[in-house]
Amino acid sequence: MRFLRSAAIALMVLMTAAWITPKTITLSIPGMTCATCPITIKAALKKVPGVTDVTVSYERLEAVVTFDDTKTDAEALIKATTDAGYPSTVKPDKPARDGSR
Repeated sequence: MRFLRSAAIALMVLMTAAWITPKTITLSIPGMTCATCPITIKAALKKVPGVTDVTVSYERLEAVVTFDDTKTDAEALIKATTDAGYPSTVKPDKPARDGSR
């Protein structure tokens, strides 16, 4: 009976995790001044609980961050970059080119 209860709980946890869709946002980080700035920014963002992926581009002065929005939010990501010395803002989503939304 214990085994069945444990198995049922484990299955519910796995099913819940499957329903969570990661969120991806792009942060504008205009304060990057050299090609090594992305290293600091990526490290700061990776420390935020719930962040699963970070790509920082010096050329575009932005960071694309994927995270679990049940664990963190855009405000925490902005705080992380700001605390690292690189204030950021959320870039608005680009409209679809074909006119759809």
